[in-house]
Amino acid sequence: MPAARLIRPLAIGLATLAIIYVLYVALIGLNQRSFLYFPTHHTADTPLTPWIVRGQLLGYSRVVGHPRTIWLMTHGNGGQADGRAYVLNHLARTDSLYVLEYPGYGLRAGEPSKAAINQAAGEAYAILRSENPFTPVCVIGESIGSGPASFLATLPQPPDKVVLIVPFDTLASVAAERMPLLPVGLILQDDWDNLAALQAYAGPIDIYGAVFDEVIGFAHARNLAAHLKNARFVEIPGGHNDWSDSALVRIER
Repeated sequence: MPAARLIRPLAIGLATLAIIYVLYVALIGLNQRSFLYFPTHHTADTPLTPWIVRGQLLGYSRVVGHPRTIWLMTHGNGGQADGRAYVLNHLARTDSLYVLEYPGYGLRAGEPSKAAINQAAGEAYAILRSENPFTPVCVIGESIGSGPASFLATLPQPPDKVVLIVPFDTLASVAAERMPLLPVGLILQDDWDNLAALQAYAGPIDIYGAVFDEVIGFAHARNLAAHLKNARFVEIPGGHNDWSDSALVRIER
């Protein structure tokens, strides 16, 4: 009898913990994008100019006449496109830059998600290709922007070069490190997989991994490069956001 009296409250306690865990997982699952995207919506003082097509703001740009290379940048998960002027320090003056504004970021309507960002990236890339049929069009993916940049590499006419800066291999593996008690594989909605997306890409890939990256661990960039035979891997010092000051980051065709 004493054992039976102990088993019942123990079972009730375990059931209660299980319910709390399920509710916690559900709460995280329903609100996961608030942990992933951090848009801002202010007016920035920037040397970049609005990139507007058919009345819609697609992002911000630095356009040069007769560019040697055109770069489309898909930026990190914080801020907005007009705050990415720092990438100009790593580009040749002969190259044009277009920084994509994600849906729900800056002045662009919509809500950010993998599907919405991939679609926006694909549409912007198609416009640059159609307007510049004889100029190389390449892509820069920064942090979470490595996801849509790698997605572009799966298109029938992929970018002429892919440059990934502080990227992940798979977003699921990064999320699993951050939240080891959660079934990330079951609940993650925006599950970019750069390893899979880049497997068939035949063009050159430059990957820059920050040795002390506190957001996306250095091992993820290194693992991505190790599984791509056409990747050039460069270790850069500092943390996740320090690459903008690194002379080792040279974005060139």
